[in-house]
Amino acid sequence: MPRPLAQRRLLYDSKRLSEIRFVTGHDFYRAENQGVLTPTELHFRSDTRRRNSPLQAPSFIRQWHLSSLDAPTVALTWCVAFAWTVNVRLPWWVLILLSMGVWAVYVADRLLDARGSMRRLKLEQLHERHFFHWHHRRILAPIAVFCALAATWIVFELMPRATREHDSLLAAASVLYFTRVHTGRRILPLLSKESLVGILFTLGCALPAFTRAHFSPETPVSTLLITVALFALLAWLNCYAIYRWEAHGAPTPGIPISLLALLLAAASLICAVLLAASHPRSAILLACGAMAALLLAALDRVRAQLTPVTLRAAADLALLTPALLLVLAPLLRK
Repeated sequence: MPRPLAQRRLLYDSKRLSEIRFVTGHDFYRAENQGVLTPTELHFRSDTRRRNSPLQAPSFIRQWHLSSLDAPTVALTWCVAFAWTVNVRLPWWVLILLSMGVWAVYVADRLLDARGSMRRLKLEQLHERHFFHWHHRRILAPIAVFCALAATWIVFELMPRATREHDSLLAAASVLYFTRVHTGRRILPLLSKESLVGILFTLGCALPAFTRAHFSPETPVSTLLITVALFALLAWLNCYAIYRWEAHGAPTPGIPISLLALLLAAASLICAVLLAASHPRSAILLACGAMAALLLAALDRVRAQLTPVTLRAAADLALLTPALLLVLAPLLRK
């Protein structure tokens, strides 16, 4: 059967496609790389071959990633960490607004990616998270619309006008991202998709703390800017590493991910040492960022031993290192 016809058959038989993707995740991934899909690829492996298969994450971790809940989890973690660094207590609605807004944006992004690739019959550009969203679009899309409407209500009813003016810049930047990625118009040709995601994600996490912090000689703005800049690099590295890992063996010239991660970890640790005496909270957050970069470097070295979903979920789990602040906070009361 010619390949375009086979792709159409997969496109209109979404239920079977989902079964292939989620029942035999790694088998389908291997078959996809070979360019063929045969009935034997759908059989379960023998016990011996299962022992040699790549590591599969627990089901709840896979669902956490596939349903895009990983993005708001990481955003909440770093938002609270930035606020803790400058000794700011965030209102409850800020955390809800951030969670719903980030999740709705990621769901929309996944669905637009899936629809665009399916219209162009380029299923090889899609991954399990895209097929998951497309298969469950009748559930995810209405929930995402509800979250977007609820977030809009919070912005106009609970957010102070001054804060709303600052966040309008972030909203405009988000529109720029969707224009750049989903219409093909290169408004900012020097910025890749990974760079835009890293910048926008960082702004969304840092603005709540930045707009409420009371800076002084004891808490200069430079300390927050340093942590924000290093997190932007970490968020970019996370996206760039996933892009490189999902290239399916295609040549991706550039500096190895592990080396980039080690350089970022070294820079974070140097800044942490320099700030340890005067700004221990910032130093602790920078150390958490260095730990996340080291985890990304380790994942790059063992990526062949993990299934694609497990690898991407682990990359997002690596960004949750600031959760350690919940343990260290009682030791840093000042």
